[in-house]
Amino acid sequence: MTEKSFPAMSGSLTADPAPKFWRRRTAGVVTAAALVAGLFGGVAGALIGGETTASSPAVTAQTASNTSTVDVSSIAAKVLPSVVQVNLPGAVGSGVVLSADGRILTNNHVVSGGNGQITVTFNDGRTVAASVVGTDPSSDLAVLQASGVSGLTPITFADSDNVRVGDTVVAVGSPSGLQGTVTSGIVSALDRTVTVQGETRHSSVSYQAIQTDASINPGNSGGPLVNANGELIGINSAIYSPASGSGEAGSVGIGFAIPGNQAQKIVDRLS
Repeated sequence: MTEKSFPAMSGSLTADPAPKFWRRRTAGVVTAAALVAGLFGGVAGALIGGETTASSPAVTAQTASNTSTVDVSSIAAKVLPSVVQVNLPGAVGSGVVLSADGRILTNNHVVSGGNGQITVTFNDGRTVAASVVGTDPSSDLAVLQASGVSGLTPITFADSDNVRVGDTVVAVGSPSGLQGTVTSGIVSALDRTVTVQGETRHSSVSYQAIQTDASINPGNSGGPLVNANGELIGINSAIYSPASGSGEAGSVGIGFAIPGNQAQKIVDRLS
């Protein structure tokens, strides 16, 4: 698929089916042409130069000019202990800590192919087994339970109904397996209708998303989008990306997160 120019985005994004694990390239429809990809990143061939592994977390801050008055380092210090890397055979995603005893929120598309082989790696480098507590494919959310842990730092939720266009936001996760990556930007739009492939080729998931220009990439799925106070306002779940020669999706500054209030309702039901 060759890259095309396209007019201003409409309020609704639709994506065609993507591979279940990578979910990295989806020929989609955004007015003229585009693609929306789930953010579940494969490990093999995905690490930049192979220099960073899940056992050696690296923090990368990319601070946009529109966030120059915000102390991103302080936000990162608060949020990083509450973010995990979710590991499956040959692939990675992200998640957020919900409770001190190891409840974790992530995307359903991150764990739907796990077949019971799921581990989570915490910010301090510990890796433990995790099991699926419950999933909600219709909202693309899932809750995990990490084994044998205590004293974790739960993420703090904000009221996502109070989010405004232009608010400073920070995304944290494991793009391409680079655990602990921190990027910043703003809320670009609200109530953006996003449709991506569901668990099967002929099913789909739609939600009203928070749009952001904070850089998020495959592997960020399930990680938090937080406000300037380090409080969760969304779960990063998809990106818009024009087709490239390599056929792989990458950030062009148009990412989407499931609003935190919606996520909390699903967590309450699944837990």
